[in-house]
Amino acid sequence: MKMVKSVVLAGLLAFAPVLGQGALAQDNAAAAAPAAAAADSAAAAANAAAPAATAAAPDAAKVAAPPRMKPTEGIGMPMPGEYTLQKQFTPLGRQARWLHDVMLLPIITVISIFVLILMLWVMFRYRRSANPVPSKTSHNTTIEVLWTVLPVVILLAIAVPSIGLLADQYKPAPKNALTIKVTGYQWYWGYEYPDAGIREYVSNMLTPEKALANGEPYLLGADNRLVLPVGRPIKMIITGADVIHSFGVPSLWLKMDAVPGRLNEKTFTIEQPGVYYGQCSELCGARHGFMPIAIEALPPAQFDQWVLSQGGKLTSGAAAGTAAPAGEAGPQQGSTLPGPPADAPKGEAAKI
Repeated sequence: MKMVKSVVLAGLLAFAPVLGQGALAQDNAAAAAPAAAAADSAAAAANAAAPAATAAAPDAAKVAAPPRMKPTEGIGMPMPGEYTLQKQFTPLGRQARWLHDVMLLPIITVISIFVLILMLWVMFRYRRSANPVPSKTSHNTTIEVLWTVLPVVILLAIAVPSIGLLADQYKPAPKNALTIKVTGYQWYWGYEYPDAGIREYVSNMLTPEKALANGEPYLLGADNRLVLPVGRPIKMIITGADVIHSFGVPSLWLKMDAVPGRLNEKTFTIEQPGVYYGQCSELCGARHGFMPIAIEALPPAQFDQWVLSQGGKLTSGAAAGTAAPAGEAGPQQGSTLPGPPADAPKGEAAKI
């Protein structure tokens, strides 16, 4: 009897793992049934939503960048025979040009003519043949007072508006200013829009053929322009990636060094739509002269359209915070990598 019990117990122990696996498999199958049903429901919902997404895609693709603006002669570029500052299109620029044209040039002209006439008169009046005995005058109170007081008055008249202009250039940017990051590379520029969520794209000089085809001045035209809104303060953060560059646009009264490891700031407001040209203004290597700057200033509505076309988001007005449409992610204007185009020949990064 004991032997029979031992045999039965041994058999149960031998078949216990098989029985346990069968029960576990039944439990797993029962638990997996609801999950499978849920997965089938999700797949069905996704298949049902696919036509709607496909129908919405054409609407998102309708957001296109505004047409590339043509430059206007006399706006934002140097002119043949121009001997003074370029016409200005920012409040600070207009103030600076007024100071230069209305105050400094007349004062310099009057002083230069006066000194020239005085020098010629002294040379003629006190020549040796007319004055065999030299004058022994030791002083003249009237003349000494005049040549002391008049220069002081002239310098004060120049200093007061000059100091005001200098102070205005370093005022902090207002809260509604659009932040733009500019990075100088050898030998091209990188532009980024942190507020709008547009990643950095690069700007290279146009070849002579493309500049001619676009109606742009050679050595100033760029493939991917820096696009900015008209009438909105711009807070520009400028730095360098390798050596010292300088971001300068004369018609916007804009010039700031791009120093590696340092963030320089410049605030300005563009008053009129147009294309404004500049160049790197700091010797930075072999192709320093082939590092142009092209700024395209658009009306606010067109600028918002451009932001959306680049996959960005609006940051001002009633549509602030609006995300870019699906399918438009990432900037389309140029490469997002900090370097020349992939098809540019080695050593010719500025050519497209």
